[in-house]
Amino acid sequence: MTNKIQIIEKEGGWPIKNLSKLNKYSKKEAFEAFMQCNTSEKWCGSMVDRRPFADYQSVLDNADKYWAESKEKDLLQAFEGHPEIGDVSTLREKYRNTAKSAGHEQSGVNTASENTLQSLAQGNREYKDKFGFIFIVCASGKSADEMLALLLARLPNSREQELINASEEQRKITHLRLDKLLDFSPLPNPPPAG
Repeated sequence: MTNKIQIIEKEGGWPIKNLSKLNKYSKKEAFEAFMQCNTSEKWCGSMVDRRPFADYQSVLDNADKYWAESKEKDLLQAFEGHPEIGDVSTLREKYRNTAKSAGHEQSGVNTASENTLQSLAQGNREYKDKFGFIFIVCASGKSADEMLALLLARLPNSREQELINASEEQRKITHLRLDKLLDFSPLPNPPPAG
């Protein structure tokens, strides 16, 4: 007898709620869902075409595989999917709104000091002027001061090194967003598999 309560898929004992749904989406629906995770059209198209995914790990493995195959234009397209930070009022708004929409991604910046916000805005302008794209960092668990320190540490780098750094940060952000897409919520003590 099948329980009529929604069955939750399991991956290593962790609940995964939306994998079957993602696999059943039309190409257009799946593309739009993946665009919420990473705005590189090539990456999204590859992820759509790869379906169906057998499990959570195969989603992450393929996400990483297709991201690693990205060319510079694909990286830049993904970076452009992030809002640009140009002035302090925009920075304040971004952090307030992002706290609502991205939840855990940038929760550490909600209490940023005015001085830190000013420095982040200035650093972001300098970064974009130097490299031609915005500063990308996976902000999950980082305070605004920590993000500022990372920004200042990365400013002296070459553009080539920053493409590598920003690409890795985008990969981490993509993983967090895939977790949200799939409604993957690791529990403190996972239930036994099976």
